[in-house]
Order: sequence, then C-alpha cells, then structure tokens
Amino acid sequence: MSLGGEKSFKMKMRDMENAFKYRRIPYPKRSIELIAILAISCTFFLFMHTNKLNSRLKEMEIKLQPSEFSALGLTGNHINSRESARRDNINTLHGTYQYLKSTGQLYTLNSNQLNNTVKAEIDVLFFNRLEKVGSQSLSVLLNVLSSRNGFVPYRNAPLKNTAMLTDFEDQRQIVEEIMDEYEMGALSYVEHLNWINFTEFDYGKPIYINMVRHPIDKVISAYNYIRHPAVFAFYLQNGHKMEEKEYFDTNFNDCIRQKRKECIFDSHNTYNADWRRFAMHFCGNLEICQQFNSQTATQIAKQNIESEYAVVGSWEDTNITLTVFEHYIPRFFRGATKVFYSDPKRFHKNATPHKNELDPDIEAKLKVQFSFEIELYNFCKQRLYKQYIAIKKEKLMKEFH
Repeated sequence: MSLGGEKSFKMKMRDMENAFKYRRIPYPKRSIELIAILAISCTFFLFMHTNKLNSRLKEMEIKLQPSEFSALGLTGNHINSRESARRDNINTLHGTYQYLKSTGQLYTLNSNQLNNTVKAEIDVLFFNRLEKVGSQSLSVLLNVLSSRNGFVPYRNAPLKNTAMLTDFEDQRQIVEEIMDEYEMGALSYVEHLNWINFTEFDYGKPIYINMVRHPIDKVISAYNYIRHPAVFAFYLQNGHKMEEKEYFDTNFNDCIRQKRKECIFDSHNTYNADWRRFAMHFCGNLEICQQFNSQTATQIAKQNIESEYAVVGSWEDTNITLTVFEHYIPRFFRGATKVFYSDPKRFHKNATPHKNELDPDIEAKLKVQFSFEIELYNFCKQRLYKQYIAIKKEKLMKEFH
C-alpha cells in the first residue's frame, strides 16, 4: 500500500471513530421520563436503606454494651448527676421514665425482668460494701431487720488481707466461712470486699447487693473522714504513721493543686486507696479491676451489676432504694421502710461534718479524672430508677402524664 493510501486509510478510520464518538442516539420521551423516575427511586431507596442501616448500627452499638440496660441512652458522662437539677435529666427518676416512655420500653416493662434475686441459689445476702456510701447505715438497718425477718447478720473476724485484690485462695476461705455459717440458716454478710463469684468455688449463687454515691462526693467525704480526730486515732492504733499538721489543715481543693500523693487520681498512681475505687468493687479481683478509672474495669463492673446484683441502691434516693429493696429482696428487707423511718437518726452513721464546695477548675479536673467512675455511678442510678418504675408504673404514669 502506498504512503498516500495509508494516510487515506488512517483518516477514514479517524472519521469513523469521530462519527461513533459524537453520534447522538435519539431516545423516546417516555424513556427519558422512565429513566428519571428510576433514578429518583434509586436515590430514595438508598436514602431509606442508609437511614435504616444507621439506625441498625446504633442498635448494635447499644447491644455491644455489656447489657441492654446500657440502652437507657447515655453512657453516663454525658450528664453529671451533680448537675441533675433538670427534671428530664436521664439520670433522674423523671428523666429515666421519659426515656423509657419515648422508646416504648415503658409499656412492656416488668419487674420480673429486672429481678436477679430469683437467680440466687442460697439465702445469703452478700453486701460487699463500698467505702463512704453510707454502707454502715445499711449494715445497722440489716441488724434490726434480722430479728424481724429471721436471718443472722453475720460479721467475720477482721480480714488480715488488706490488699486491694483478694487472691483466689483467700476468696475460697471467705466463701467457705460464709457457707459454714449458712448451715445454721439464712444470713447477711457485710464486708469491704470486691465482688466474689461463689460459683467458681462450686457453691450456690448468693443475693448480691451494694450502695453507691457520686464518686466525687465520695472521695471528698473519704478525704475529710480520715482526717477526723477520732477516726485518725483509730488508724494510728492500727499501724498508720502520724502525719504532719499540714496533712490535717490542707483542704481538698489545695490538696489537688499541690499534687499531694493522696490527691493524685490517675491510673498510673500506685497510691490509689480502696475508697477511691468505684468500679473495682463490682469488677472483682482480676488484675484489670485494680486500674483506676478504667474503661475495661467499668464494662466488667456493668456486666456484673446487670447479671449478678439484685439491687444497687443509694441513700441519695432513700425512698426509692428502700422500696426497691423491699420489692426485689423481701426475704431480707420486708418492712425496711417502716423500720427506717421509725428512727432515722439511728441509721445515720459515720457522718463527719465537712464542706463539699469545689473550686470550678478543680471540679472540671475531677470530672475528667473520674469520668468512667461517674459513668458507672450513673449506670447504677438509671438501673435503680428502672427497677422502681417497673413496680410503680401505674402510679408514675398518672403522676408524670
């Protein structure tokens, strides 16, 4: 083929290519409308599907929490109970009620769903009390109720092991001691201990209870309590060294500013004392439970509270707590409200006068340092309110509507 013929062929090929490239194919008008409708339909379908998927992911996120009770909507540190003046706050009775109503849970709520007492296999009330939450007051109440309800308010000899975590053999010894006493009949057991799983030692499950208090109020109370002359004298008798005058004169705000060892609240501080821990008592005796303000320890604690504890009450809600105790654990708390209000001062124990005022910068700092502790506290309060709403639903529906 000649050069001119080759060029002519290439030009012809280019012309054909351009012809196809810019060719316009006529479409009927109806076809164009159909394509437009199809495009709109696809867009709407994708929007609905994405919205549904987003809702499903939120549901899954909630279910990934250790229990469905976390589905009250908030993890806890979204709203601080120290700022719970608003009536519709999720961390108030009214706020919890409104949330249950808005999500449709209210109408199917049943106290039997929230009753862990039925899971108990032995008539042992295991109260592994936290420090500075009014646990002594509940202990005194149990002593009075014991004669009325026919159980023994058992107290063991002072524990020699003062470590934060109780090792496996010491746990076994505690459980076996309780079970030996149980041969004589129903009993309540009260001690500053982390949660112990009785089934690990081939014994039946007891009825677990506890009390809570806002973690920041709790630590302020503990700080002032140990500095009370009578209390500190007791510590001196039990081997505590004498402190300098500054130890007693420094207020809580200044203690944090000066970064004194007893006022450093972080997971790296080896000094953290028992009463600073909130999650640890519910988490148990795993190594991870010892970490202060730990997300993992908090999640384990939530799981144990939801699946193991019959009631976790609070003297911040005295009437609600007593009512819930009476309803969910009648074997031990029958008549608790009447007994308590027959002489309230009798059950007001270990209170040491002090000021709770925090400087704004100190309070903001503590909210961060105790963030997971506060989350667990709010979790317990929401659960308590939910249990109360379940048994007072009709009354509350009339009151809150």
